[in-house]
Amino acid sequence: PYASPMTRALPAPALLPAFILLASAMLVGCDGGAAPTSAKVKAGGTEFTVKLAMDNASREKGLGGVTSLAPDEGMLFVFTDSLPRNFWMVDCVMDIDIAFVDPFGFVTAVHTMPKEPLQADGEGRDAYFGRLKRYPSLAPAQFAFEVAPGRLAELGVKRGVRLEFDRDTLKKHAK
Repeated sequence: PYASPMTRALPAPALLPAFILLASAMLVGCDGGAAPTSAKVKAGGTEFTVKLAMDNASREKGLGGVTSLAPDEGMLFVFTDSLPRNFWMVDCVMDIDIAFVDPFGFVTAVHTMPKEPLQADGEGRDAYFGRLKRYPSLAPAQFAFEVAPGRLAELGVKRGVRLEFDRDTLKKHAK
């Protein structure tokens, strides 16, 4: 028989806590679904389409192995918190520009990171990491924006400049 929404039976009292948990889990899932894989970043008047690195695995890989970037593409690293950060050129085969960005979108530091010799045969991973130059954020940063070499200087992106992107949505999805 048909039961209107107002007359349906509620779960038995013993099942009520599980029902409440299930209902609240469904509500939490209604915040926009799966994490995005790309985003738009506006820097120096130019809009970039960037891949996102929002978890440890994708942040560790970064642009390692990438041989070229178009003038309007790059990668945006998104972290769960804002801390002083250091990047280095692990497995990178091209020079890369990086801008560290605070939680409000302001650039804290800019570097051009030249490629370095890849890990040599017989060179341990610790020795490889140990010889790579570190590039610091100079202040707490929650994002790192990487593009083709020379692009940031060309666009006038330097410390104190604000980049435009949907920071709040990306912060929610960072792991």
